[in-house]
Amino acid sequence: MVRIVLTSDPSLTSTFRNIPLLDFLPCAPVENVPKFIYKLLDSQLPDKDGILIQAPYAIRKVEAALLRHGFKRGEVVVAHPKKIEKFIDERTTIVGVNTMDPYGLGPVTLMFTEGGKKTSYSKYLFTSLIKRLRDFRAKKGHKFKIVVGCQAGWQFELKQELTEKLGIDHVIWGETEHVVGDIFRDIESGGADRFIKIKSWPKIEDIPEVVNPTFKGMVEVMRGCGRGCRFCSPNLRTARFYPSEKILREIDVNLSAEQRTAWLHSEDIFNYMVKDRRNFYPNEDAVIDLFEKVLSKVDFANPTHGTAAGALAAPRILKRVAELDNANLNKWVGIQVGFETASPELIKRIANNKMKPFSAEEWPWVLLNGTYAFNKFYWFPAYTSIVGLPGETDEDAIDTARLIITMEKKLYEKLGEKAHFTVTPLGFVPMASLKENDFFDIDQHLTKGRILHIYHAWRHLAWEVDHGLRRVTKGNPNFLIFAPLAKMGSKLVVRSIRRWASKKGIDVDKPLEPMDIRIEEIEGELK
Repeated sequence: MVRIVLTSDPSLTSTFRNIPLLDFLPCAPVENVPKFIYKLLDSQLPDKDGILIQAPYAIRKVEAALLRHGFKRGEVVVAHPKKIEKFIDERTTIVGVNTMDPYGLGPVTLMFTEGGKKTSYSKYLFTSLIKRLRDFRAKKGHKFKIVVGCQAGWQFELKQELTEKLGIDHVIWGETEHVVGDIFRDIESGGADRFIKIKSWPKIEDIPEVVNPTFKGMVEVMRGCGRGCRFCSPNLRTARFYPSEKILREIDVNLSAEQRTAWLHSEDIFNYMVKDRRNFYPNEDAVIDLFEKVLSKVDFANPTHGTAAGALAAPRILKRVAELDNANLNKWVGIQVGFETASPELIKRIANNKMKPFSAEEWPWVLLNGTYAFNKFYWFPAYTSIVGLPGETDEDAIDTARLIITMEKKLYEKLGEKAHFTVTPLGFVPMASLKENDFFDIDQHLTKGRILHIYHAWRHLAWEVDHGLRRVTKGNPNFLIFAPLAKMGSKLVVRSIRRWASKKGIDVDKPLEPMDIRIEEIEGELK
């Protein structure tokens, strides 16, 4: 009997041919990216008779928690979304679906879909899967509940009519490992609410280790962050750190499937085991020790997220990880980093710990020099900035464009072909302690400064597609397929922004004055 069937929407089970940045492809609108192109780039995770060999980390955590809470191994299956019907019969009680951006309301997606006017692939793929399950249930006369789990539960509350039309019975969001067994039993007995928001947090010892391999070798190293950025939901959680022994046991699970790389997940890797909660000076020894232990087992490891301030405060971490990874011009350590804005006043108001151990007044200098530190040791930061933050002035937005220009110019002068970064502009989405504010509306809220911010971010991204992407995809034969599409797509975006700005009387190519900030030398060279 398969009592519980778990899966993810197909956008989360795609490897996208292992090409960096293509993970953002589901944010693109169906109307602009033909389905045959998406299908060409959409390489799905392998399965064995419909069971995922590797699976998204969130699903693996739910699977492990259910087993810890008394469900039997034979009762829980993690199925490929394209073969899920194979495991459902009259004895199935719950089909659980993990998703990330179900209705296309995430910050990246809203920017790509013109504020939601178009349909993102993330929404199209999620709703198509749910409709399949709904119709299969009706056709077969089964009684299983469709249960969706994600951190974007607010989207289902916001779009309750659509949620009901799709036949979704329950939505769960929050950290669930300590309570998911009870929740699933409540759902089975008919005693659960439709919207289930978990407000408590599990202790580290209550978070089970995965029992089967994860996609990309992802392994969590901490929960929460502690920096307290007001726009960021994970930052509202209490920071908890996994001991290295727990992390290494999950690495071993992935090694059993010959997964020779590790993706260390956190909100800020430089906060791992941090002791200085006032100034957030990184615990250098703890971070380095973690990577040394992980890389004694696998061939390559990189973090998911970090901060420019953390990198600048502790370049020894960057250098040591680069040495362990054998990083070079054709082998980079990738990391996602928050750029947000160039405005010291705005960053002080919305993210007063993000720049620590430096000051808010130093924020543009921190971003420039943090990127220099990253690049010097072959780390490639993929930044995200926010368009339309509450309280943002037009001067703030213009300064963000100026900082991008400054970083391009000064980093290239200093580092030459080692200078690489991207900035992806995101429309503001009201979350965390800023949830009472309005969504950024691309029609109503665009100003000259915001257009310049978006344009220069995309102009630089197009440059990186031409010059940097070949570095980080060296040896990947799929790059030959993707490169022409990426170059064409990024240039089309830049041209469309330029045309759109011109209609509003804005000359985006009029030179902007670079900021008067300088790069400070950082000691140390790779051997």
